Amino acid sequence: LQGSHGKRFAVIENEFGEIGIDDKLIVTKEDLGAEQIIEMNNGCICCTVRGDLIKGLRSILERSVANGQRLDGVIIETTGLADPAPVAQTFFADDYVQARMVLDGIITVVDAKHVLQHLREEKPEGVENEAVEQIAFADRILLNKVDLVSEEELAEVEAEIRKINGCVKIIRTQNSKVDLDEVVGIRGFSLDRVLEADSGFLRDDQDHQHDSSVSSVGIQTDGQCDLPRLNAWVATLLKEKGTDIFRMKGVLNVKDCPGPFVFQGIHMIFGGQPQGKWKDKKQHWSKSGHPGRGDPQQPVGVHRPASG
Repeated sequence: LQGSHGKRFAVIENEFGEIGIDDKLIVTKEDLGAEQIIEMNNGCICCTVRGDLIKGLRSILERSVANGQRLDGVIIETTGLADPAPVAQTFFADDYVQARMVLDGIITVVDAKHVLQHLREEKPEGVENEAVEQIAFADRILLNKVDLVSEEELAEVEAEIRKINGCVKIIRTQNSKVDLDEVVGIRGFSLDRVLEADSGFLRDDQDHQHDSSVSSVGIQTDGQCDLPRLNAWVATLLKEKGTDIFRMKGVLNVKDCPGPFVFQGIHMIFGGQPQGKWKDKKQHWSKSGHPGRGDPQQPVGVHRPASG
């Protein structure tokens, strides 16, 4: 979004939990050239907030016309738990959207370090494996975190991807850095190809079921976090529950840190650093989200990161 490409994009960002984090990780609209950013929380865009996606797309189109500012595209970031099929279906289900937008492509970011355990996971009967679906529908795959695995492991991951989607282009990346032309304006999505694989793709009565063992915990608190105590809490959390934590992310108000402290983690991998300055000089807070498997009410080590 911050690249010098001269294009204008709107962003629709979807999070599984009730507390929004990702919108706080995106720079201000002004820094992006006044593109629109729409956030949808507390449900997957493929089901519980799918109606909001249509409203969001309509709103973007209407505001673009009203402002006389032509957009080059809309980037939709789904949750990691989303089935891409219903999202793609949206572009053919609403006449207003279909007449004004073309689905350019589905980009799937694959975690080279952890993807195999999710692809090979045994799901309950009737429950889809979203990781498999996301690869199957992909028009481009960004195989990320290639620096964390060996060449032999990369070959194994790519072979597994090819079993699911034999013709998709795979681009190896670190920190998801990729040339814009590889993911935008690719004309990768083919309705004919999808219908050949799934003749019922355009039916409105299709349903899918998420894994009920997966939930999300959100934490929001005022005041400052004490960094040593925070590190101790994270270490305990990862030691006891790391394999069940699909994702960790947050924006924290850390004592003696001049700006927001941003952290992210997946399973046992965790990292964080200060990022920029607070937009609001008076209102500082801490937010974090933790999607994963298991009872979200089960206490883990220290109950919450310390703040004061």
